Amino acid sequence: MPALSSFRPARLAPRRDVPLPKLHIPISAYVVDCAVYVDGSRLPGRWTHDRALAEVRRRADGFVWIGLHEPDAEQITGIAEVFELHELAVEDAVHAHQRPKLERYDDTLFMVLKTVCYVGHAQPTTANEIVESGEIMVFLGPDFVITVRHGEHSSLHRVRAKLEADPEQLALGPAAVLHAIADHVVDSYLEVTAAIEDDIDQMEAEVFTPRSTMDAEQMYVMKREVLELRRAVVPLGAPVRKLTEGYSSLVPHEVRSYFRDVDDHLVTVTDRVAGFNELLTTLVDAVLAKTTMRQNNDMRKITAYAAMISVPTMIAGIYGMNFQYMPELQWRYGYPMVLITIGTLCALLFRVFRRNQWL
Repeated sequence: MPALSSFRPARLAPRRDVPLPKLHIPISAYVVDCAVYVDGSRLPGRWTHDRALAEVRRRADGFVWIGLHEPDAEQITGIAEVFELHELAVEDAVHAHQRPKLERYDDTLFMVLKTVCYVGHAQPTTANEIVESGEIMVFLGPDFVITVRHGEHSSLHRVRAKLEADPEQLALGPAAVLHAIADHVVDSYLEVTAAIEDDIDQMEAEVFTPRSTMDAEQMYVMKREVLELRRAVVPLGAPVRKLTEGYSSLVPHEVRSYFRDVDDHLVTVTDRVAGFNELLTTLVDAVLAKTTMRQNNDMRKITAYAAMISVPTMIAGIYGMNFQYMPELQWRYGYPMVLITIGTLCALLFRVFRRNQWL
C-alpha cells in the first residue's frame, strides 16, 4: 500500500494572467489545539506541529499534544511525516469506522476508542435513535500524543482543561493523556448506560401494563441501540487490559495503575450492557406473548359472534327453500315463533360464551 505522504497534488505552472487555484486547506483548519507541556505545565504561545516537536526535542523534556477533528488524508500527511506515523494507522485514523483496538508500530502506539452519546427524547417508545456513536484515535509516542476525533459529541476540551489543572498528573507524560481520554470515554459509557437503564425500566412498566399499546417493533429499536453500545464497549476490554499488563514501555508503571481503574469501570459497563441485552430479549418475548394472547382473545370473540350469527342464518336458510309443505307455514303465529326461537338460541349462546370468558 503506498504511503499517505505520496498523495500530493501535481504542481501547476504559474501564469501571470490566471490566479493559481487553492490546492491545500491549511492544517490549522483541522487542528483543534496544539500545545507543548513541560513538567506538567503548558508553555505559552501558539505552536505549529513541527515547531512544537522541535521545541520538545531541543529541551529533551516534555511532550506535544495535538488535537485533530475529522482531517482528510491530505491534511494529516504533514503531521504524519513530522511525527513519523505509520501509514496504516494514519489511514485508519482518516477513514474511521474502526473497532476499538490497540496496535503497536515500532515506538508508537495507536489506540481506537468508540465514543457514545445519549440522544434525548420525549419517550423511549417513540424514539428512532437513542445512542449516537463516534470515534477517538490516539497516536502515542515517547514525546507526543496526537488525538483524531470523529463525531461532534467527542470533544476533549474538558479532558485537556482537567489535565492542565493537575500538573502532577500531566507531568507523567503522554501516557497520562491516553489514560485521561480512556477514563473520559468509559465514564461517558456509565452515563449513557444509566440513561438507557431508565428508558428500559419505563418500557418494562409499559409492557406489563394491562391493555398497553407497546409492540415488538419498539423493543427492536431499543435492542438495536443497545447492540450499538455493545459494539463500542465490549471490544475495548482487551486493549485496556493490555495497557494494565505492561504491553508497551510507553505506558510507565505509575500510569498502569490508573488504567486498572478504567478496566474496573469498563467491566461494570460491560455487565450492564449484557444485562440490558438479556432483559430486552425477555421483554420482546413478553410483548410477543402478549400480542399472541390478544389475538387469541380476538379470535374467540370473532368465533363466538360467528356462532350466534349462524343460528338465524340457518333457520332463515331453511325457511327460504320455498317448499310447499313445510311445518308452520300456514300457522298464524309461525313468524313470531321463529323470531322468538332465534332470539332465545342467540341469548343462550351469548350466555355460554360469556361464562367461558369468550366475550
